[in-house]
Amino acid sequence: MKYAVDSIVDDIAVLEELETKEKKEVSLEMLPEEIQEGNILIYQDNEYYINREYEATRRETLEEKLERLKALREEDTEE
Repeated sequence: MKYAVDSIVDDIAVLEELETKEKKEVSLEMLPEEIQEGNILIYQDNEYYINREYEATRRETLEEKLERLKALREEDTEE
């Protein structure tokens, strides 16, 4: 399963399952030490791993979507 780290508060991380969008809270003790908001995690064999490759691809896709939305907004403003 793939999760995005939605937020970190005190010693709890809120993870969002990427397919179902369900959120769950996980103790930071169960996560990689270098965890931060926005990381993509894979849960496998009862452990969480940071997936930097998927994270980079997802960030790039989101940035492209944002640029397209900005362009559409500029077109609407010009009319």
